[in-house]
Amino acid sequence: MSAPRLATGFWVAAYRARLAQADIPCFVTAKGDETAGAVIVKLNTLDGQARAFHRTYGADWERVWAELAAGPDAEVEAALDRQRQYDPDLWIIEVEDRAGRHLLEEDGLR
Repeated sequence: MSAPRLATGFWVAAYRARLAQADIPCFVTAKGDETAGAVIVKLNTLDGQARAFHRTYGADWERVWAELAAGPDAEVEAALDRQRQYDPDLWIIEVEDRAGRHLLEEDGLR
């Protein structure tokens, strides 16, 4: 039996609060469906590079964060624009951290 899923809007609010506690700035750049929208986290390291992560299933069918795109910021943005065209209910959260922290591996966010 799988664990119940949180509404996306609730998860986004909790993630933003966790980032704020760590003094990591973030911005919602695309707001999707409050209940069941997918989430992509874009990590901007403020050096012209970026990475984007999305939820998927791992080897044992557990939910994991996997890299969707990486490289120059403009290329990652283009990949996100393509995803938004495909899924208008998509949330995109941009995290800005020179050290590359996104906290997605922490308990409660995985």
